[in-house]
Amino acid sequence: MTSPIKPPDGNWWNQPVDRRESIWLGLGAAWSLILFGWMSTWTRVGDQNPIGETFRVDADEYREKMSAYKDEATETDDGLVPPGTDVYLNAMRFQWDGAPVVLEAGTEYDIHLSALDVQHGFSLRPEEALSQQINLQVLPGYEWVVPMTFDEPDTYHIICNEFCGQGHRTMHGTIVVEEGD
Repeated sequence: MTSPIKPPDGNWWNQPVDRRESIWLGLGAAWSLILFGWMSTWTRVGDQNPIGETFRVDADEYREKMSAYKDEATETDDGLVPPGTDVYLNAMRFQWDGAPVVLEAGTEYDIHLSALDVQHGFSLRPEEALSQQINLQVLPGYEWVVPMTFDEPDTYHIICNEFCGQGHRTMHGTIVVEEGD
């Protein structure tokens, strides 16, 4: 079968490029460099990248930390109130162990995240502003400690955004942030 598109005649690759085409190529290259510079600068200077430390952790070791945390935490109708500023959340099919949790607005907390079984996603967003969210990956064998301060009292939803099995759609938790004392 032959192609309906006819090849150009002669050595088309040796023909000089038209002036207008050169201008568009130059504009495209300049715009690419501007975007590359902007992205590079934003990742170094911008304040959007999650911070925190990641540690290798044994699943049984993290279970013990979770158990000790839950024993020390105060249980209320709204959820667990942590004993200090460390909050432990454990992802497992198909729940967030340690949630719901009740925190105070304006206090910096260290959120400890880990998974027991497979990779999960930690998507945290306020109830009233669904366009504002943070997305993190939670991997088995790792503990990610992310410092977070909640400025406004609200209910924040934790959703798994990595497919983790048939019950994935039910994997939901909450962080209730109340006005501080």
